[in-house]
Amino acid sequence: MATTKLDRARVARTALDLLNETGLEGLTLRAIAQRLGVKAPALYWHFKDKQALLDEMATEMMRRMGEEFPAAPAADWREALTDAMRTMRGHLLRYRDGAKVFSGTHYTDLSYAAPLEAFLRTLVAAGFTPGAAARAWFTVYGYTIGYVIEEQATGPDEGGHDLAARAERLAAYPLAAAAGEEMFRGHDRGFEAGLAAVVAGVGATLLTSGE
Repeated sequence: MATTKLDRARVARTALDLLNETGLEGLTLRAIAQRLGVKAPALYWHFKDKQALLDEMATEMMRRMGEEFPAAPAADWREALTDAMRTMRGHLLRYRDGAKVFSGTHYTDLSYAAPLEAFLRTLVAAGFTPGAAARAWFTVYGYTIGYVIEEQATGPDEGGHDLAARAERLAAYPLAAAAGEEMFRGHDRGFEAGLAAVVAGVGATLLTSGE
């Protein structure tokens, strides 16, 4: 039986540890309870369902991520956004299905607020309106989450794709066949190229000052 007091934070930390073994589909309250040395009903005192647990897990991930964000982001907004998304991607990749856990959840505390405020302040100082700054942040955030979801779903470079076999199947569609090399090989390079395009688009469409 558990000898350390059971609380939401401890359950979430244990769930994140177990996530790397089971993946999101295999993560159950029963498995977490077994790891903690308690009966499954004990967890329902803290979480009404699995979604509530995922919310706490995402919040714990944000707490850890927040420790890596700079207190004062780079003055250049492009550099600030790029560095933030690199940090986010790197952190999500530490956990199996990390981006799926993080996506669509609701934070259970305000650990996200200080980093978000700092980045939005940098954007506003560069000439974005508050609304445009929020849209800029959410746009690069959405790109990063989506990219990592796909990256983790396909696995390491090439993932489950046999690119030669794929190209053979698509022989009648040469551009689609060649696209596999860009889409499924070189995740780091692909992320950087896409992020640069998104940041450039943010500047072209949302920045009112033209800086």
